[in-house]
Amino acid sequence: MRKYKICGRGWVKKGACGFGNKGPVSQEYTDLRSMYAQLKEKGIFKFTVENFGRFDQPSKLAVITIALALHDAGLIYTKGKLQDVGIIGTSIAGSTEANLAYFKDYVEAGRTLGRGNLFIYTLASSPLAEAAIHFGLAGPLLFLGYGKNQKQNILEQAKFMIKTKEAKAMLAVELSENEAAGYFIQGR
Repeated sequence: MRKYKICGRGWVKKGACGFGNKGPVSQEYTDLRSMYAQLKEKGIFKFTVENFGRFDQPSKLAVITIALALHDAGLIYTKGKLQDVGIIGTSIAGSTEANLAYFKDYVEAGRTLGRGNLFIYTLASSPLAEAAIHFGLAGPLLFLGYGKNQKQNILEQAKFMIKTKEAKAMLAVELSENEAAGYFIQGR
């Protein structure tokens, strides 16, 4: 029976973020933009995340959480280099908030068109895709909407995907509007 190991953990909650496998390290912040700037200054982000300021809240949370988990795992990423790492995510709300924001914008524009920068986040997988693009993660990417046992279910699915050789490693991410937790998983 193949064993799997969570090699890196990252998390973000209101007012604090951190990582955990190398011993809990946490940092306080006032908003996601300032947290991103602090993490970039510390070298956790190796290069600028394009359009970070335009991301919706779940996308910002996903990118920051994944950066922390990758840092904790010691995975080095570089611009333009792809890695065989996949991402699986879950959230109870999915993209409900993004869909509401887009529909409100569409109605305010006379029901003729809505802004594209709002439309892109109406897919629940968009936060994961933004992270995959930045970090060069070329493995499978999927969103699964679990109502219960989110962490357990995405970890099991990630292990299954490694076992079936869909990717060498997987990131499992739990998202909400204000919090996120990410786990970098590899087989041993």
